[in-house]
Amino acid sequence: MASKITFIGAGNMAGAIIGGLTQNGTAPDNITATAPSQEELTAIGERLGIHTSTDNNAALAGADVVVLAVKPQIMRDVCQGLAESVQQARPLIISIAAGLDTTTIDEWLGGGNALVRCMPNTPSLVGQGASGLYANARVSEAQRDVATQLMQAVGLVEWVEEEALLEAVTAVSGSAPAYFFLMFEAMEEAGTQLGLPAETARRLAIQTALGAATMAGQSEHAPATLKQNVMSPGGTTERAIAHMEDTNLRQTVADAMQACAERARQMAKELSGER
Repeated sequence: MASKITFIGAGNMAGAIIGGLTQNGTAPDNITATAPSQEELTAIGERLGIHTSTDNNAALAGADVVVLAVKPQIMRDVCQGLAESVQQARPLIISIAAGLDTTTIDEWLGGGNALVRCMPNTPSLVGQGASGLYANARVSEAQRDVATQLMQAVGLVEWVEEEALLEAVTAVSGSAPAYFFLMFEAMEEAGTQLGLPAETARRLAIQTALGAATMAGQSEHAPATLKQNVMSPGGTTERAIAHMEDTNLRQTVADAMQACAERARQMAKELSGER
């Protein structure tokens, strides 16, 4: 990626994306990251070889892409501090802040901006992320391609054409790593009740999930078919799956994801100042 990219914020997610970009061929000299703490900037600068600055506006000069990677609670102040520079330079803006819609961020930046909103997830920190992206009407096809390349540096990218669908993305992937971590917890606990050492049960559960995900990702078959292929009539897997179906696991998952999406909607209103 030849674009000049400035990251406003140098936390874990910004560091993961920057690391992915440099590993995929983006020159560190084309990347700048900012943060209030010089100590934080020194660490990321030495580790990744990028430019750093404690001055957001100075770092924005010459940037083609500006990635907003600060906490949602301070986004208003950060954006309003950048508004004049953004209005003059008109870079592509990419926000990875949860819960803040493009209209709100655009307003804080002075309006009229090409803006992409991204919902990544924490496996991005190990290069196995899944990100949902939405572009407002001012984003060109070339800019969409830039946003795709940027987020593909840490995993899978899927675009949605309605911003409200990012709430569904939050439920399906943004919050979902925790669903699987809960499953690992439950399987480890059940494994110990069956007599396995906790560490053995944990390693087996995690490796099995990794293997199942790899199979599902590489197979031409739907998960329902893959599940059926593991189930012998009258066998152990069939018994376990039947119990999960009888105890309404599907509805539990659906209810949890609905609650997640609803909370995402509430947070968007709270963060934008709506009541």
